[in-house]
Amino acid sequence: MTKGKQITRLMPATCEQIQAQMLEACHKIAEDHGLVIEAAGWHNVDIGFSFEPVFRVSVPAPDGGAISLEKDMFMLLAERYGLSSGDFGREFTAGGERFRVSGIDPRRPRYPISAERIPDRKGFKFSAENVVMFITQSKHKA
Repeated sequence: MTKGKQITRLMPATCEQIQAQMLEACHKIAEDHGLVIEAAGWHNVDIGFSFEPVFRVSVPAPDGGAISLEKDMFMLLAERYGLSSGDFGREFTAGGERFRVSGIDPRRPRYPISAERIPDRKGFKFSAENVVMFITQSKHKA
């Protein structure tokens, strides 16, 4: 049943590799139905023994890619929170850890900005002011 070395512990790099192989296998099915599929991250690495791959299947956007409601919402609302539409997906450092901006939820007025911690993709909520500050600091360091 297994072709290669048996995995005994799931590390982030292994999770990414497995998800990439799963995505490749699913492309044909999506294509057969006129849909597009893309990886939408993974999360909940359970102490190295399980993880939850996330895929987004959608009707094609005009550019042929997958529709991303999170990105569209972010682009619509970014300026209201002092960010630019180009900040979606931008990385920043907070508390010595790396994060990636992943969305805006206006229903959370104190912490409307969603970000995922880069090593394990765990989701976090931030205030808009802090994210603006962290992104500005990251730009000055580059």
